[in-house]
Amino acid sequence: MADFSLHPAFPASSHAVGELALCHVRLHDDARYPWLVLIPRADGLVEIEDLSPEGRAALTEEAVAASAAVRAVAKVLGLAIDKLNLGALGNVTPQLHVHVLGRRAGDPAWPGPVWGHSAGVPYPEEVRAAAIAAAREALGL
Repeated sequence: MADFSLHPAFPASSHAVGELALCHVRLHDDARYPWLVLIPRADGLVEIEDLSPEGRAALTEEAVAASAAVRAVAKVLGLAIDKLNLGALGNVTPQLHVHVLGRRAGDPAWPGPVWGHSAGVPYPEEVRAAAIAAAREALGL
């Protein structure tokens, strides 16, 4: 993939996990939810339709792989996952990205959406390192 510019909102709210074939992967900095963000590495992408058909297929496969990584992060956090949520909102951060997050009955936003619900709870450094390591292992990075 070509070099790309990461929107400033991502480093402010997440931590790098690694690089898949299409996407840069980040751990969203809210320890209440096992949550990864996939960002296709090409400038100018806003909508999924901006990807080629092959890119859309790759994004889908990487979201499936990220689902396993989210489950690995949940294990580090000692959290159950009742439902995996995928979202490509982009209302605040227009750069194309897909959220993959694990939800559970009784989580702070359940059953509503997590976006805009409440302020995040940053990861303690040692837990963040373990979560990133678990995600990397699950993704084969």
